[in-house]
Amino acid sequence: MFILSNLIKALATILDLALTIYMWIIVIAALISWVNPDPYNPIVRFLYRATEPVLRRIRRMIPVGGIGVDISPMIAILIILFLQYFIVPTLVELAYKIRTI
Repeated sequence: MFILSNLIKALATILDLALTIYMWIIVIAALISWVNPDPYNPIVRFLYRATEPVLRRIRRMIPVGGIGVDISPMIAILIILFLQYFIVPTLVELAYKIRTI
């Protein structure tokens, strides 16, 4: 059972790292969008391709309306933080419970 426990703990660690990296990608993309970047720059294109599918779904679910400000990056970051504070510790706790069985 310790193999399954270690596998779940490793997955939790990798998930936490991936969520942190994606959160920073969203932050950087939001900051770059303020300065009218060159759309042909490879970094800008990567940031757009990496974040736009997620942000587009959030924009469809939560219309901007009269606000005039795109809050989809902030909502995406809140979702990522929820996953980091709920899913990751739950997986780690599950790994420890499996180890004691």
